[in-house]
Amino acid sequence: MKNPKSILITGASSGIGEALAMEYACEGVSLYISGRNQERLNTVKLNCQIKGAVVYEKAIDVTNEQAMKDWIDAIEPLDMVIANAGIGKSFKVEDDLAEHAKEIFDVNWNGVLNTIHPAIDLMKKRGHGQIAIISSLSGYHGMPSAPAYSTSKVAVKAYGEALRGFYHKHGIKINVVCPGFVRSRITDKNDFPMPFFMEADKAAIIIRNGLEKNKGHIAFPWQTKLIFATLVRMLPEFILEKLLRRLPDK
Repeated sequence: MKNPKSILITGASSGIGEALAMEYACEGVSLYISGRNQERLNTVKLNCQIKGAVVYEKAIDVTNEQAMKDWIDAIEPLDMVIANAGIGKSFKVEDDLAEHAKEIFDVNWNGVLNTIHPAIDLMKKRGHGQIAIISSLSGYHGMPSAPAYSTSKVAVKAYGEALRGFYHKHGIKINVVCPGFVRSRITDKNDFPMPFFMEADKAAIIIRNGLEKNKGHIAFPWQTKLIFATLVRMLPEFILEKLLRRLPDK
């Protein structure tokens, strides 16, 4: 979709979500942005309005299924929905694994479902629309350094791939976005080297170009994609396990 006029973006108060809102903001475009921090949302809204967009902000938790459905149903029609909201937290062996996994999956998995399911229901009726699911290059394999985070990204990646094929004949375009290290509130907390680190505004341009071409996978930067999407699949499992165990803890 080259010129979507009505766009919803979750997790738009910072990072990739904020950069995408700024990338799409222009006259004739209506943006519906959400996040959990009202102050940051207000700043993003103002900056997008300066570029000419009509902006409606909503402080909402993507884990609240009914609230998300009510919000999305109320702003139909939507040309594009970008399910971007996600969290990443460090995990240590002394932490409670069950609680950690529940918190991560509640946002990164349930939050995506709560965003895309109501949108798909509405788009089916019109036979038109595009949905982008933000996964990660860590979604190509479970990472010992971030077990819950990487697994949640594996899950949304696979779900997006499956839905893309299923809804193709219904006129709904579904795309999976797999970024590497991009500046965000998540990467700001990392205290280890992040190869091929990218600024969020550059990532937003890559994502928009990929969505306009309706690419099934929008994975970048190419160097990190080569490692995760290609070499990881080619290496013998015993070698891969040894390499992954050496990654720094998130």
